[in-house]
Amino acid sequence: MEANLDLISLRIKCPVCGHSLMDDKQLVDNCPSIKLGIAIGENEGVIHLSSVYESYNFISTIKTPEGELIKLSCKHCHTEIKSSSNCIECKSDMISLDLELGGSVSICSKIGCKSHFIKLVDFSFALKKFYIDEDHMGRPFVEDMKSALAEKKPLNEEEEQVEIMKTGTFLQTYCPHCKKSLTEKGSIQLHIHRGKERGLLLLSPYLNVFTSKTTIRIPEDEFIGDLYCIHCHKPLLVEGGKCEECGSEIAKLVVSASKRLVDFHICAKKGCRWHGLSKEDLNDIRLEDSLEW
Repeated sequence: MEANLDLISLRIKCPVCGHSLMDDKQLVDNCPSIKLGIAIGENEGVIHLSSVYESYNFISTIKTPEGELIKLSCKHCHTEIKSSSNCIECKSDMISLDLELGGSVSICSKIGCKSHFIKLVDFSFALKKFYIDEDHMGRPFVEDMKSALAEKKPLNEEEEQVEIMKTGTFLQTYCPHCKKSLTEKGSIQLHIHRGKERGLLLLSPYLNVFTSKTTIRIPEDEFIGDLYCIHCHKPLLVEGGKCEECGSEIAKLVVSASKRLVDFHICAKKGCRWHGLSKEDLNDIRLEDSLEW
């Protein structure tokens, strides 16, 4: 069986000293990033790579021109991380990093090349690590779900009358125009138009699991771009709508609640986690751990 690694956040360690390379404070694609030293020629700095498999997003303290070759090093032992293999796409050197669960992931050293490959030592063991128990419906193992396990206050009479969509709920998501499902291969997929670039935005379909990735590079804290349905290609941004947390533009999707289909808004700024329902739907439906109540 082939593993579907869409939206899987990998935990990485140095192949030389064994220290974890994860930075839980600096998020990229809404997940802990991989922190490494970077050198391009004589320029040196720090780079935070996305830990989401096959995401090409990163944050760097130095300029990273397309086509340049990079050297990466561990921030603990300061050893340059190398590999004996070459990229099958561009023939540049590959850089091999160890997975904490066993095995390795290799990336190309040429900026802009999208060659990745992953090698697992024990596939069955690794697959269990990638996904939470069956009781949690196979959610990607990228969030610790502490909010879902935290002690909750007793519901008042008003709250008992509403439907509460709980953290980790699988959201059946549809286009608000053509009503076709936007969930493909385990993720919510939207078309991105960002200037002349075209790509896909992939979102976790589980409530309050914020993992995402894009097929084009989008810097953190920037407007993602115009969003469109993958089927009818109609726009999803809400005219005049603003994120209640950061003030950026928002997009509208439709999700299935037990009673009916409801409007579901998401922020179109990279890295912002705000999401919410329309004011009308809040009369009888609430999102667990939402910022709105």
